Amino acid sequence: MAVSVSRLVASATSQHRPVARDELAESNSRPPLPLPAPREPWPRPYYFEDGLRRVSPYFYTYNTWCKERWRGRELVDVFESEFRDRTIEYYRAAMESGQVAVNGKTVGPHHILKNGDLVSHTTHRHEPPVTAEPIGVIHEDHDMVVINKPSGVPVHPAGRYNFNSVVEIMKAERGPTFAPRPCNRLDRLTSGIMFIAKHAKAAEQLGAQIFQRSVRKEYIARVIGRFPDGEVVCDQPILQISPKLGLNRVRANGKAARTVFKRLAYYPPPPSSLSSNAGRGADGPTGQAEAAERAETSTKPSGSRKADEGYSIVRCLPVTGRTHQLRVHLQFLGHPIQNDPIYANQRVWGFDLGCDDAEGKQNSDEDVITRLSRMGKDQVADAVAYYDEIVDDYYKKKAEKMSGEVCAVCKTPLYTDPGEQELSLWLHSLRYEDAEGAWSYVSPLPRWALPPDGTSGPTQVGGMEDLVDAAGAAGSIE
Repeated sequence: MAVSVSRLVASATSQHRPVARDELAESNSRPPLPLPAPREPWPRPYYFEDGLRRVSPYFYTYNTWCKERWRGRELVDVFESEFRDRTIEYYRAAMESGQVAVNGKTVGPHHILKNGDLVSHTTHRHEPPVTAEPIGVIHEDHDMVVINKPSGVPVHPAGRYNFNSVVEIMKAERGPTFAPRPCNRLDRLTSGIMFIAKHAKAAEQLGAQIFQRSVRKEYIARVIGRFPDGEVVCDQPILQISPKLGLNRVRANGKAARTVFKRLAYYPPPPSSLSSNAGRGADGPTGQAEAAERAETSTKPSGSRKADEGYSIVRCLPVTGRTHQLRVHLQFLGHPIQNDPIYANQRVWGFDLGCDDAEGKQNSDEDVITRLSRMGKDQVADAVAYYDEIVDDYYKKKAEKMSGEVCAVCKTPLYTDPGEQELSLWLHSLRYEDAEGAWSYVSPLPRWALPPDGTSGPTQVGGMEDLVDAAGAAGSIE
């Protein structure tokens, strides 16, 4: 299928704004996709709306060389086994139309792949929106940019995200010749300090420091309930139970892991969230100070998850670097991150939220995986760990799920906008420092870690000495 250069350029640049309904209707009478599509439309098709950074749909061609395990197999068999984001019916039709091609030619579903084949897939991309919050710069020199990454933005293009990623946003802001090289990794939902090298040598030097564990890092988290006093060391091993879902939990046969925690502050709930009958006596309602004191000093049975627990701001020093280590350890201790869509999800873990369940007696791995796999598809992801009016309030908020609509251009199923729960996790990379004291970078506390309005509490964090001492006193993890 021959396509002129001017048509290709137009197909990429015309998508830099929302597409009107009449344009979508007209598109049904045109060939659905230009082949191949430009891989790098410039400028990037961003626009901002409702506090979100959006990317207008655009045509994009993926190219990949035939892998060794693909050799001698039919094209349709490879796509069915390794590319599962579309149905097999879609892939067959794409191979017959040339949207999926080999060496630039339409070959059909039964083509046998061989060494040296270039497999191309042209799609109409629909990226999820991310927060419009800018990427803050904490420090910059000739070698490195130290940034404060917003929550909800992935670091690299992956899955449904491409231009809505840290490296692509920075490239769009600084020009196409800027080649950002992330030196540390943060999950999409996690915010905070990241190091972006400007050249390969700087990336290698910092990467070596991190690998040699001569760099200390501290996170801050907002967790359910009143976290215990003093330094708390959790050295429970962590096992990945579902690579597809990226799901981990404490297991005896997992990888060794250690985290040191220390409560920075505890904020009891306002009196209005306590039971209407609690504290009422012959002399009338209890005052606010008495209600707050009762919330802090009350004891609850292990695993209790009620709306009157309040929350704690907790400092976290990861000694090891397992995937989801802080989230999994906090869950195991009975204080999961308050808005964690996975590990504080009652629909997945039940009322106790996986607290002290190292043997999986409360919830088997299979049950947890099955429940979590439905989240965000046919159900709203429940990121709240409470009952009563807080759950009711949660379900009034938007959350990303399948909308039931399809794109008029490519027939791709469309999602609703993500809600606040899908854009933010109350976990923040607060500090990175050289163990020998050569350098240190600390970000401001995020808004959710500051004292609530009308309440006093810490607005900054001191040194790491107590956390480091507790980590050393716990002994070797080997």
